[in-house]
Amino acid sequence: MAEADDLVAAIEKVEEKLAAAKASITKRFVGQEQVVDLTLSALLCSGHALLIGLPGLGKTRLVETLSTVMGLDGSRIQFTPDLMPADILGSEVLETAADGSRSFRFLPGPVFCQLLMADEINRASPRTQSALLQAMQEKVVTVAGENRSLGKPFSVLATQNPIEQEGTYPLPEAQLDRFLVKIDVTYPDRDTERAILLSTTGTAEEEAHAVFTAQELIEAQLLLRRMPVGDSVVEMILDLVRACRPEDPSASQRVRDTVSWGPGPRAAQGLMLTVRARAMLQGRLAPSPEDVIACAQPVLSHRMGLNFAARARGDSLDGLIADVATQVSGVEAAA
Repeated sequence: MAEADDLVAAIEKVEEKLAAAKASITKRFVGQEQVVDLTLSALLCSGHALLIGLPGLGKTRLVETLSTVMGLDGSRIQFTPDLMPADILGSEVLETAADGSRSFRFLPGPVFCQLLMADEINRASPRTQSALLQAMQEKVVTVAGENRSLGKPFSVLATQNPIEQEGTYPLPEAQLDRFLVKIDVTYPDRDTERAILLSTTGTAEEEAHAVFTAQELIEAQLLLRRMPVGDSVVEMILDLVRACRPEDPSASQRVRDTVSWGPGPRAAQGLMLTVRARAMLQGRLAPSPEDVIACAQPVLSHRMGLNFAARARGDSLDGLIADVATQVSGVEAAA
């Protein structure tokens, strides 16, 4: 009983700090509460996020603010077609000492940080994109045959422009699967846009301040994994993921006619973590079926593919996932 009480007290303490962090972030990144929640969820889960949105919607501002508020050492890479893997990972240089001896010295690249912003990640060549795969999955990079650990914690927040497709390279499925969530950053509504105008075009702007330290974030990440998940939520996650696989017996005819490939076990792992993070961000002690529905689209949509016929019909994965989640839960999706 004492251990359970300690867990509850620890979760409540982290929830208070998360509320303060959200308040600080939303002073600079006005509106878009769901985007802020999903990005914070990725950090709490020690995962990576892919932000999809048009230019000028504040994606870069959000990442910079997160770096400050969460007390992380941030770094930014602007991906371009001529970017090379060494520009991300670093390289060895030959140095001559005062006594004439020569030796190699490793110059770390920008990936050696705690929060990496990969701006317009789909503009780099596949060779350069693949340089991030090992870093994102193992949080280690290999340069000149030597494994080098990255910062702790380490997360990648990548941005992608959905409309400028000339000169871009689609991210391969193996790399998309490394992103815990895909976050759609949409246009703000009129009231939110008014608030943005008033808060960002005056003589002074709100400044973000640190709420977490890197060590406190690591402790929150460990605490998140201790949050209990009820059997009904676990079974719902399994039902949802398996129902999205066209070859699974539980899949509906619509899924079989629409989906080319479905989510793997990593998607189920991602859902287990993100539902906990959503509950924690909302001040609750355990996740609910509503959390599974809310997290389904961000976690699953980039881990599934439409077949040719579905793409020709203009079908939407988001709508399909929402319908499947509603069917397996019996709970109506929130508006």
